[in-house]
Amino acid sequence: MTLSMTGKTVLITGAAGALGLATAKLLASRGASIAALDKVGTDFGELQSVVADPKRLLELEADVTDEAAFAAAVQTTVTTFGTIDVFFNNAGIEGPVAPIPDFPTDGFRRVMEVNVTGIFLGLKLVIPVMAVAGHGSIINSSSVAGLTGSSGLCAYVASKHAVLGLTRAAAVEWGAKGIRVNCINPGPIESRMMASIEEGARPGEAATVHAGFAATIPMRRYGSPDEVAGLVAFLASDDAGYINGGAYTVDGGLTAA
Repeated sequence: MTLSMTGKTVLITGAAGALGLATAKLLASRGASIAALDKVGTDFGELQSVVADPKRLLELEADVTDEAAFAAAVQTTVTTFGTIDVFFNNAGIEGPVAPIPDFPTDGFRRVMEVNVTGIFLGLKLVIPVMAVAGHGSIINSSSVAGLTGSSGLCAYVASKHAVLGLTRAAAVEWGAKGIRVNCINPGPIESRMMASIEEGARPGEAATVHAGFAATIPMRRYGSPDEVAGLVAFLASDDAGYINGGAYTVDGGLTAA
């Protein structure tokens, strides 16, 4: 097994969220240096607690839809650690929950801006760094909503389908340069985002919605952020050296049912 990340630099966007934190913790425990990027004003206290060595943690604040700010964060990562070996292109938002006729247009645009333009900009800015090195692994965050439909979440569903398209386009473009691009498609995960979706679906009855969602999953439960991090860590590793352009579910069998 070659799951060690010693000597590797990992850039994570959405780093203070549930999946970002779990991934940072796991990869740091395997020896990686972590460049953790999240929105301006983020509290990085929990990240500091999961990455024990402060010399291997770089905290970055930027809006992933702001190309100049995002580019500056990427450059700071390269200046600090020398390169970017792994990029967890993870920042995303859930947006409003409403049927299409009632869905706010500004809310739709914001979800697409963060979840699609943000992923695109991450690819645009990090791929050249990896091309210089001649290798790299990029893991984009999609969702089971990128594979199926979901009522009330048109913007989120559309954005996550787009992430799959970007993943495949980048994998075809850059595989010959040693850059692998894959995406993960988590099902319901215990997190702030799922709690927000549950509350949006039926205000005041989030617990009931949670139980209903869980009942549709063959494993009859939500996943944990750590279970998603394990998949990201594998795709980041050298053991995944011939895996490129794939979409990998971590959903308790939801999309198999």
